[in-house]
Amino acid sequence: MLVPTWGAVVGLVLLGGLALLALVGTATGSWIRHNAALSCGNGTSTTCRRAGAASPSPSIVEPPSSSVPPPPPCPGYFRHIDSDLSPWREAGGITREAVERGRDLADFRLVVLGGRAYTSRRSGGPAGPLPRPRPEPGLFLNCGDMPVVRAADFAANPSAAPPLFRYCKDNATLDVLFPDWSFWGWPEVNIRPWAPFLDEAARENRRVPWTERQPYAYWKRNPDVSATRADLLRCNATGAVDWNARLFRQDWAAAERNGFPGSDPARQCAYRYKVYVEGRAWSVSEKYILACDSPVLLVDTSYRDFFSRGLVAGRHYWPVDAARKCPAIKLAVDWGNAHPAGTARMGAEGSGFAREELAMDNVYDYMLHVLTEYARLLCYKPTVPEKAVELCPESLACPAGGRAREFMMDSKERYVADNESCTLPPPFTADEIEEMTRRDDDVRSEIRELEKQRS
Repeated sequence: MLVPTWGAVVGLVLLGGLALLALVGTATGSWIRHNAALSCGNGTSTTCRRAGAASPSPSIVEPPSSSVPPPPPCPGYFRHIDSDLSPWREAGGITREAVERGRDLADFRLVVLGGRAYTSRRSGGPAGPLPRPRPEPGLFLNCGDMPVVRAADFAANPSAAPPLFRYCKDNATLDVLFPDWSFWGWPEVNIRPWAPFLDEAARENRRVPWTERQPYAYWKRNPDVSATRADLLRCNATGAVDWNARLFRQDWAAAERNGFPGSDPARQCAYRYKVYVEGRAWSVSEKYILACDSPVLLVDTSYRDFFSRGLVAGRHYWPVDAARKCPAIKLAVDWGNAHPAGTARMGAEGSGFAREELAMDNVYDYMLHVLTEYARLLCYKPTVPEKAVELCPESLACPAGGRAREFMMDSKERYVADNESCTLPPPFTADEIEEMTRRDDDVRSEIRELEKQRS
């Protein structure tokens, strides 16, 4: 199985993250954008340039301060930032000792000071221990699939848990969620950065309207990473039964040898329904599946990433019982084909979420808000660790080659915006959480009732 290299993961995430550095601690309210040009000199430069005064984009004119509109509210899933950080907020802050407990669980450390970023990584790759300089990290980030900070290990004192940043969690873990590398592309499997992918998916959606798509549920990924994916393949059509599913094995090694034919997720929108099923934990495929204008048949999972907490059953997706995948998929497709207007609307809601709620501006704003809220809780002032190296677009993109460099350049923001980020909404109240749970239960009850009517 092809997996992203450590360098690609760190490079793609941090190249995007560097766009935040000019925003941390600023809120000018201006719509001027400043040129964020990158120059590699001899082509492989690793030297970070010292930025001078930023020049405004000639295509945008600064409006009078009185005409600057207020920043928009952030999408609803931003409200979960508070719950991710609640173990430490309720205890009065994040101590140096708590952060240090994440050292052996992390793949790299990131410190942001004075608008500059510094990092150090595991000395021997993902299997080796982190070096032991002075204990002065800003944060630790784990790049693996599985959440690792178990709540049960810190039941007596949740604030003693390390505030480890990572890509997914479940109800039994305390990891702090952060956008994964694939928003800036996955060069190993030729999946482009999120913004150009959305443009391509929109073109494909216009080319093949929902009513003209094949009336089945589609899935194409690697089934060997989890038992639930392997079990999904049972739902393929046989001579005896057709579960309305068309499921395909994705062999990434063979795809790489042959130039990745048929593996572009933007060109997998030819079916009326798309199946999402977890991998080892969460899967980066979820956002690509959402973007197809086809209703997502989401197989129940305990894992969630930063944005999936904003998805609403019955609006953005159709929930599928993991214990009864095949009949549940058949029911969803049969019902959807018999009710095309409402079904197409669900597909449009899902892709609208992907395009708007999950636009790169919101991904960057999420990164900014979670880092800002985290920094406010620190009970000490981080400093640059010994042996750390400075990160900048030049040190990340210039030494890279091939698709890795191409994707970094494709995903690099051309300008750094001076306008304020979206306004962080308040945390969920207990009543709101109860109402969300009730709505989810109601949707699942309606589906169970449909199943009874068919039996």
